[in-house]
Amino acid sequence: MQVSAVLSITGIPFLMHTIFLISAVGYGLGRIKVGGVSLGTAGVFIVALLYGCFFYVSLKDQLVAGEASYVTSALKIVENVGLILFVTAVGFIAGPSFVSNFKKNFTSYILLGLVIILAGGLTCVACIFIGRNFSDLNNQELTAMLVGLLSGSLTSTPAFSAAKATVAEELESIVSVGHGIAYLFGVVGVVLFVQLMPKLLKADMAEERKLMRVGATEPRKLPEGLMEFDPFGFMPFALAALLGLLIGNIKIGNFSLTTTGGCLLMGLVFGHFGRIGKVSFTPKDSTLKVFRELGLMLFLIGAGVAGGEAFVRYFDALYFVYGIVMTIIPMIVGFILAKRVMKLSLLNNLGSITGGMTSTPALGTLINVAGTDDVANAYAATYPIALISVVLISQLIILWFS
Repeated sequence: MQVSAVLSITGIPFLMHTIFLISAVGYGLGRIKVGGVSLGTAGVFIVALLYGCFFYVSLKDQLVAGEASYVTSALKIVENVGLILFVTAVGFIAGPSFVSNFKKNFTSYILLGLVIILAGGLTCVACIFIGRNFSDLNNQELTAMLVGLLSGSLTSTPAFSAAKATVAEELESIVSVGHGIAYLFGVVGVVLFVQLMPKLLKADMAEERKLMRVGATEPRKLPEGLMEFDPFGFMPFALAALLGLLIGNIKIGNFSLTTTGGCLLMGLVFGHFGRIGKVSFTPKDSTLKVFRELGLMLFLIGAGVAGGEAFVRYFDALYFVYGIVMTIIPMIVGFILAKRVMKLSLLNNLGSITGGMTSTPALGTLINVAGTDDVANAYAATYPIALISVVLISQLIILWFS
């Protein structure tokens, strides 16, 4: 088959149909409420997973290797573009009030990020010891599988990459299988958690929004009359994203901030300072909100379709249960610690959970549930320590228990 013919069937037209079909059906599904709980934007992820399970797998099986690789690469681009748009927008939005909020809760954010990841790591180790009694895999294979499950349960691409780089080459595919199996509940579990907790606690969201702002200084307002590069602020947004990508790709050993960490960091920096002299480097609020939602949608489509394929190919009930446990226990431990010991307000608590679980989709859901962008501050404060911790713990588990 000619390359041009392949592109007309499985290339850009296929990709566009896929994106718009999944987004239309996904947003419709996300509006359905059961017991007052809805999936919201995560409905897009569910539809993308189902699409990956029932259509994408069949499509790839009908294509030769080169054609299938093209489609996979195209979806990866969609996922990465969405991730860049979302986390950069979150950084800009959180930037003006991030420093004051971080100073106020510095110890809590650092400790929560560490405790959440440590709880996940200890749960993973416990599953390794339990699994030795039920699995046909040898110790090295089982550890590779369980660490893959850990990265999937925390939806952590950096941990996934670090684990693959640490295991022997012949075990890399096992890490990938574990990540794919756990990724589904890793997304959905945190999304449902941040919706269910306010309802179970019968929280007054208006009051919770007030509590979250207590003690924090007002975000700095930019002076009038600053020069703008364009009416929407696309230029400073693109510059922040570009610098974020460059910083995210800097590696120290096997560790890097990755696209998420780099773009979030530069979004926070640009959002905090806002201008250089009389030149504005802050996009319009409307631009940021559109990019945040559009980015989340594209990210969920790209990740969901690929995740659906991995899930249906490699599903194993026992490992799926392990993944569920590795998602639930860190959330519960973190939530109780933040509520009972640190006395954080509910929205600060849940925002920290999304950051500690490195869950981009859950942050998008929480923003809608809370009715305020302020929760992004807690996510942005907890995320970096969680990012570093999960990479290190994943590598240590492989080195110590293989």
